[in-house]
Amino acid sequence: MALMDQLVAKAKANKQRIVLAEGTEPRTIQAADRILGDGVADIVLIGAKSEIDALVKEYNLKNIGKATIVEPENNPNAQKYADLLFRLREKKGMTPEKAAELVKDPLYLGTLIIKSGEADGQVAGARNTTGDVLRPALQIIKTAPGISCVSGAFIMIMTNEAAKAYGKEGILVFADCAVTPNPDAKQLGQIAVCSAQTAHDIAGIETPVVGMLSFSTKGSAKHEMVDKVVEATAIAKELNPDLQIDGELQADAAIVPSVGASKAKGSTIAGHCNTLVFPSLEVGNICYKLVQRLTGGTAVGPILQGIAAPVNDLSRGCNVDEVYQTIVVTCNQAIGAKERAAAAQ
Repeated sequence: MALMDQLVAKAKANKQRIVLAEGTEPRTIQAADRILGDGVADIVLIGAKSEIDALVKEYNLKNIGKATIVEPENNPNAQKYADLLFRLREKKGMTPEKAAELVKDPLYLGTLIIKSGEADGQVAGARNTTGDVLRPALQIIKTAPGISCVSGAFIMIMTNEAAKAYGKEGILVFADCAVTPNPDAKQLGQIAVCSAQTAHDIAGIETPVVGMLSFSTKGSAKHEMVDKVVEATAIAKELNPDLQIDGELQADAAIVPSVGASKAKGSTIAGHCNTLVFPSLEVGNICYKLVQRLTGGTAVGPILQGIAAPVNDLSRGCNVDEVYQTIVVTCNQAIGAKERAAAAQ
């Protein structure tokens, strides 16, 4: 079964409630109709009902009637959400009047619905910039416990036979490739922990094995950039003592067993990594694009990591299939987060 089929099946078996803040955006509402028709998730559409009704008619949509529609300008729960926003942001200068205005903003309203426990995740970005999507998420939902930075991972799915020798039959996780330009050691350690969670929740990798990448393997080079990766590896181990992780490793030492055995003697991780953490956004972004093009593979993402409840950002050039897939990914992130929370109790 293909990875996306597995994620759809998992979402159907444990249905989550996902907010689509851009409920009057054509690609978004078409994807929502498919999601509802397939029974993948419960959907909250934010937008004027008259506009939604017009799109339903225009695209001959059959399932939007199953969605919950929340109108920002005619919302019976507006005061409840405004009070919540005021309490959360009062020390940052929020006023009741400003809160009453912001709850009319679909991106703020969506995150407040999640914060209230009435939804499990949000997808937006077909009309809005990444900054606009992330700002209310970080102000209201905030980052996960023990995490202070947001990062973006890609699931790399390689189908050529040579590439299938690496990761989980050609499936690897790359991070950070989308958000934090130059993470310090603390942030890089957090990215490693979050990336392992993504590998488990989304890539279907039961046991994530994390390689902290550098241009050095186990002291073969001396530089402050290498020191950062070594420190980050130690921080990740402190955050999650059960995490299978090693570094610093060169890329070949991370994924090729013979090279790992030669360059990192005694390491049980080297040569067997399925989750690769890059020392900077520059490196990660370049590498995922090169691997995607040179192997003819698929890059699923960016999958945003580190937020207390999943919020994912679409490309403004996305198509309906990509919106559908992002909703599916968001459902699986929410399921994984709930499972970890239950296990910690």
